[in-house]
Amino acid sequence: MKKIILPFVLVCISISSCKKETSYVYQVNDVTVSQTDVNKENTKSVIEFISIAYSDIFGTTISQTDLENLSNMYDSFGDLKLMEDLIVRNFLNQTNTIPSDQEMRADVNTFIKDTYHKLLNRDPNEFEIWYLTNEINEDTSITAELVYYGILTSDEYRTY
Repeated sequence: MKKIILPFVLVCISISSCKKETSYVYQVNDVTVSQTDVNKENTKSVIEFISIAYSDIFGTTISQTDLENLSNMYDSFGDLKLMEDLIVRNFLNQTNTIPSDQEMRADVNTFIKDTYHKLLNRDPNEFEIWYLTNEINEDTSITAELVYYGILTSDEYRTY
């Protein structure tokens, strides 16, 4: 009797354990995402970066002496990203030409569009507008100076 039951149990287990896999199909629309406005392939030189950042922040050209001093300091230091960070922070600490936080919060969309035009020479895409608007509205610690700092130290700002 045991010899008959064991093969029968094995056959039942193998039949019950072999289930056809369920296949799920989701209907997803194909979406092409691209930024046709951003075709920046060239990196700004040290002189270009410093003079353009100065002009963007202060609205005037940098003096030749200041440009040479900053350029020499930039070239003599090993960590270039740190120097960019320090230069931008120094510029932002000296200026009163960027919009105030009240102006930024009064019309966030206009602030974002104006800032992108001024610093990146392009229109922000819909995601950038949505994301920055959401961040500015939800976090009261975000200032106009912080938004400028983020863009001025971005990789996109270093290219043209």
